[in-house]
Amino acid sequence: MASASSPSTPGTGSLLAIAAMGCVQLGLAASVDLSSQLGATGVAWLRLVFAALLVVLIARPWRARFTRRALLTCVLLGVATAGMTVMFMAAVIRIPLGTASALEFLGPLGVAVASGRGTSRLWALVAAVGVIGLTEPWHGGVDLLGVCFALGAAACWAGYIVLTQRAGDAVTGLHALAVSFPVAALVASFAITPAVLQHLSWPLLAAGLGLALLLPVVPFLLEFLALRRLSTSAFGTLMSLEPAIALMVGFLLLGQVPRPLAVAGIALVIAAGIGATRSGARDAR
Repeated sequence: MASASSPSTPGTGSLLAIAAMGCVQLGLAASVDLSSQLGATGVAWLRLVFAALLVVLIARPWRARFTRRALLTCVLLGVATAGMTVMFMAAVIRIPLGTASALEFLGPLGVAVASGRGTSRLWALVAAVGVIGLTEPWHGGVDLLGVCFALGAAACWAGYIVLTQRAGDAVTGLHALAVSFPVAALVASFAITPAVLQHLSWPLLAAGLGLALLLPVVPFLLEFLALRRLSTSAFGTLMSLEPAIALMVGFLLLGQVPRPLAVAGIALVIAAGIGATRSGARDAR
């Protein structure tokens, strides 16, 4: 592994983190197109099923030793993963990808603010102003159900972060995912209808496998490699840019032209994320 003092290491880590975010947003954009055939919950379920199969094959969790508490944490992590995946997919078919991503980002932002000290909690006010710009409640034209789904995904993402930290303290990351992803796939199965299974075909199964690679398997591996080269603060700062990447992907691939006030709202949420992360990042051990 490259030395932490190598000048090329931070740049490589930044590129890996940006590539991970790009894979996530490309996977989401492709999922929006596929949802016309399987529905939002069907696409989320298919992604989780293939992700579970791939991670289990890679990690082989039966070789790991789990305490009862660690196993329970991984199961709860799977529940949070399912909620985050299903609700965010339900959000992006109702509201623009950039808006949904910025609203979902309130989850990790909330964790960073809660773990911060002193003036770091003032960033919550900045984020609140950004949310007002994103939703423009005075117009009354926003899809409230889509916003609620995005906020639900944000709450699940906050739980995902806390549970991931706890699981990472007990077992290795891949072994934790090898338990949480099958649980997530099982939980997501309760959200689909038999009609989803009737619509499955070989082309759709192949698309589901590709989506699982784009989101979450390849991004996880890229983030894992990035975290070996970056501090948690630097990594969190880069991840704060994800709503901006979502905005660009939504514009280029989905034809979603953002309103000026929405762009300003996303910028405020990103600024709040960077500020809160800088002051509330967890030290790497």
